[in-house]
Amino acid sequence: MSFGQTRSVTLEGLSGSVVDVQAHLSGGLPAFMLGGLPDAACAQSPNRVKAAAASIGRSLAQDRITVNLSPASIPKNGSGFDLPIALAVVAALGMVPPRRLRDVVHLGELGLDGSVRPVRGVLPAVLCAARAGVRDVVVPAGNAAEALLVPDVRIHAVSHLAELVKAYTGTGETLSIGAGDVKGELPRHRTVPDLADVVGQEEARTALELAAAGGHHLFLLGPPGSGKTMLAERLVSILPRLTRDQSIDVLAVRSLLGVTAAELEVEGVAPFVAPHHSATQAAIIGGGSGAVRPGAISQAHHGVLFLDEAPEFRTGALQALRQPLESGAVVVARARTTVRFPARFQLVMAANPCPCGLGFGKGIGCSCTPLAKRSYLGRLSGPLLDRVDLQVQVPAVTRSALAGEAGESSAVVAARVAEARRVQGDRWGAAPWALNSQVPGGHLRRGRWRLPSRVTRDIDGSLDRGQLTLRGYDRVLRLGRTIDLHLCEPLSTSESRRTRPAFRLVCPVSARTARSDVVIAAGPSCRNRLTTTCLPAVAVVAPASRPCSKASSAGRRTSSWHGPWTVCSGTDATSSGSTSCASPGERSSR
Repeated sequence: MSFGQTRSVTLEGLSGSVVDVQAHLSGGLPAFMLGGLPDAACAQSPNRVKAAAASIGRSLAQDRITVNLSPASIPKNGSGFDLPIALAVVAALGMVPPRRLRDVVHLGELGLDGSVRPVRGVLPAVLCAARAGVRDVVVPAGNAAEALLVPDVRIHAVSHLAELVKAYTGTGETLSIGAGDVKGELPRHRTVPDLADVVGQEEARTALELAAAGGHHLFLLGPPGSGKTMLAERLVSILPRLTRDQSIDVLAVRSLLGVTAAELEVEGVAPFVAPHHSATQAAIIGGGSGAVRPGAISQAHHGVLFLDEAPEFRTGALQALRQPLESGAVVVARARTTVRFPARFQLVMAANPCPCGLGFGKGIGCSCTPLAKRSYLGRLSGPLLDRVDLQVQVPAVTRSALAGEAGESSAVVAARVAEARRVQGDRWGAAPWALNSQVPGGHLRRGRWRLPSRVTRDIDGSLDRGQLTLRGYDRVLRLGRTIDLHLCEPLSTSESRRTRPAFRLVCPVSARTARSDVVIAAGPSCRNRLTTTCLPAVAVVAPASRPCSKASSAGRRTSSWHGPWTVCSGTDATSSGSTSCASPGERSSR
């Protein structure tokens, strides 16, 4: 009798466990038995291993071999156990020294000719091995690029079983196979669309900038061809570049789907995921009949999830977004296992005002009945919209907008977004959150961050009357903080008036009515003409039944639609009577 053992990794989502692969060779009738809860792909490993063994000059047809994947109580998924099973059997046969491979993790699928083929999930598997203290990991050559991203682990890339057996039979104390010419570097930047391509839509562009600055969710409502999709696709171009750790998180999710680092080309650029509206709940959230796989929300981790034609998505898929939007993670429960995937994404939804898409302005060309219009947007439930910070009307593009100057490029806007995020980092210091959208509501309602009662009077009243949920109340405060820091710019002594518009937003009280909405005006305001610094002001003004055009000092009509979190602009914050200046003490508390 002889015995051989090596190690591998089994994954449950992005987390995993190191598995001992044990092979026992005994007398008796020829057989190759595999135990330890293998799935269908893993249970077929004995057939591939027996065929691959012929490539190294050893037939297993007359041997009785028992292989155990320990601990046997954990399910084993995929064909990545082929290579460790083959090496454990080779060690049991005495073809390689058993001590050489006992503490090495092996990952890879075997071809019938002995070639080692790439498998899914190598990056999270190597991360799991590193956390378990493993220092040597053997991976297929096709997975070497992603495996080398993990620090403090020696990666050995192989392309054939015979090559690995030869390395183990060498005289050296350590495995002499390296990763070849593959470098552990993230791929190059991919090209993303530029925000300058968007024609007009100043209010929507500003809302997009605010969403990027504070990490807020966004809903764009407007007629076909108004630029909703273009705006959403360009959000990633103004988001800050991902850090190396964030990029590895993104690559780990993609690795589970079988995409290697060399194919991704996502270094620094936040992922943008836009599933079709026919996607199932499992495709959006994650799941599957066999091994649980990440869904679109996990693929959009640290990036943007765009739901175009949001009312057309299945109701179950939309409702399943509610919990991940709050927690930043999704837990997929099955009878035998529970898998947790990261899902810290930024949601952007887009929709037409009605089924025909012409129900904007006076709606002369709209053929939809009032019931059809109400039912169409009613597919987006109130609890879901209550989690969306910004809801913006995107009007149709006019000929004057086409003749106007091009808007700011993504590089210019991204610089302001980066500065706003830097200020947020300084503001929250050592707190576990870095963005205003992640700050707990209780942190803003108590202590030094509590705004004066004269500022929150109207939303306090709406909360008491049941017109505003506590979640909506907190989101008013979070978004106000973002506008507070993002729109404040130095005012030179030569300027006598503030020329940049102030922005007023409507908080989400109801998804289908504006009578009880409350407008929060948040923008910079100067105490006097002589000062050289703009003091930020956050003020709650009249209910949304008052048109935004009346709130602006020049009386210019900017928007006639007052859905939740509507963005509309006034012409001058300094002369608007609805905006109040913060005292120096209040400003220092922000």
